Amino acid sequence: MCANPTTEANQRFVRPSNPIGYVAIVMALVTGVLHLLATMNAIQFSEVLAALFVLNGLGFIGGTILYLTPYWQRSLFLVAAAYSIITILALFPVQGWGVEAFYMEGNLNPIAVITKAAEAVLAVCAVYLYADTEA
Repeated sequence: MCANPTTEANQRFVRPSNPIGYVAIVMALVTGVLHLLATMNAIQFSEVLAALFVLNGLGFIGGTILYLTPYWQRSLFLVAAAYSIITILALFPVQGWGVEAFYMEGNLNPIAVITKAAEAVLAVCAVYLYADTEA
């Protein structure tokens, strides 16, 4: 996903070389920001849960920043995919093991639906970019 490095030696940020990279960036930022926003609600239940939301949100945002630097490596696509999948799975022990995980107080929780959808798309994008990137 690492962008094409330019001839400039001190290039700090690079653009993705594949359009799917932009989709991955948007999905990571969506889920990262929503996790940070959801912290306000999570802190009412548990400070530990709120801290996990903050760390998760910062992880997605930090990963996006790393992706846009020359330090990004092909193997990190698999890390991004695993991180996204683990985050999806982490919802279920906390909220319930079925569709009820996406409900809060009897109503569909749009933040849960959007974040998990974004994480799923991000995981697919990361695996695609791993396969598409030369070793």
